Amino acid sequence: MEYNNSEFLIETEVPQGELIISRTNLKGEITYANEIFAEISGYTVEELIGKSHNIVRHPDMPKIAFKELWQTIKEFKKWKGYVKNLRKDGGFYWVYAEVSGVFFNNEIIEYKSVRTPITYEQKLEAQKLYDGIKEKVKGELKRRVIYQ
Repeated sequence: MEYNNSEFLIETEVPQGELIISRTNLKGEITYANEIFAEISGYTVEELIGKSHNIVRHPDMPKIAFKELWQTIKEFKKWKGYVKNLRKDGGFYWVYAEVSGVFFNNEIIEYKSVRTPITYEQKLEAQKLYDGIKEKVKGELKRRVIYQ
């Protein structure tokens, strides 16, 4: 199935030097969001707190990417990768994300995510990779993307 909703085509650039930071409980519900996360995602901090982090999951992202992310962090390892996120207004923004556990007395008590801006070339590379993955997976929505 293919989709081409135009609201998914408006990109917000993450400013160089900014860090988007959030923390979630073990269920993936946001417990902390910094102001830049709120600004870039189009939500207020108050709107983000208590919501599932997948509130910003963009439909271009293959489901398997998040399956891999959860598997990695539950094994007490750090997950790293490029992520296309969905804004509240239907636009999007790209980041490089590092997600890992927060420990207390050798037990994971929550997860933290630190995200930074990426280059146009990295965005293009990631979009093509994710499009290729989604082409191979039955039931994934696919969008026609025109690269310039």
